Amino acid sequence: MVVSFDRVNHDKLMGQIAKRVEDKRLLKLIRAFLNAGVMENGLVSPSVEGTPQGGPLSPLLSNLVLDEFDRELERRGHRFVRYADDSNIYVRSERAGQRVMESITQFITQELKLKVNEAKSAVARPQERKFLGFSFTAGPEVKRVIAPKAVDRFKQRIREITGRAKGVSMKTTMEELAPYMRGWRSYFGFCETPEVLIGLTRWVRLRLRAALWRQWKTPRRRRAALLELGVREPLASNTAGSGRGPWYLAKAKALSVGLSNAYFKSLGLPSLFEDC
Repeated sequence: MVVSFDRVNHDKLMGQIAKRVEDKRLLKLIRAFLNAGVMENGLVSPSVEGTPQGGPLSPLLSNLVLDEFDRELERRGHRFVRYADDSNIYVRSERAGQRVMESITQFITQELKLKVNEAKSAVARPQERKFLGFSFTAGPEVKRVIAPKAVDRFKQRIREITGRAKGVSMKTTMEELAPYMRGWRSYFGFCETPEVLIGLTRWVRLRLRAALWRQWKTPRRRRAALLELGVREPLASNTAGSGRGPWYLAKAKALSVGLSNAYFKSLGLPSLFEDC
């Protein structure tokens, strides 16, 4: 369930804040923030409802509004998880889900004076939905998995970085790639499907091998590079003279030997999983 904050009632929100804040100067400042308006094409439009999108206070104010929502779910005994305006409520059946969706939507619209984003809200099985980039497997042994869209975004970002490797050194590429992979691992390492992390790490290495193969350009330079990396003859010459494409040859033995996992580790490439 996703709640839309473009219709937040300012008076109700200020009432929630006043329960926790006694300083009238601060309350006045927050009210001014809410009423600041929006500038479009050089013209300022007044804000009579909603919280400013992208404003530094907006996430905090949204949580204050939805604190009452959390308490209502707790009062009803529901199992749920919420982050900002995105929440999942877990029940035992589809019928129960429909009933809870209807009653909670009524609570949000009538009591909180908010609107449910119907396009992003649904009654569905856990494995059919995603939450903060994660989803779940089906079956008796439920596991946390990385949502497909999160994997797609990761691959797209890696393609962007390695696609620019043609005109820059591998060191420069690694300076951009390594921090991104470490950050991604720190967040998604929480998943319970290490085979996905292992597979993605291998895929990144293949992208880098293909990028280096393109950089070497000519058979002569490719042969010299492979020999320097410890690939023996005739494997180095046979691979260098191949007419196959970079992606195909990225999986070849010569590149696996010369551009080994240890080689990329020495350049600072992190693994998404410790043992791969």
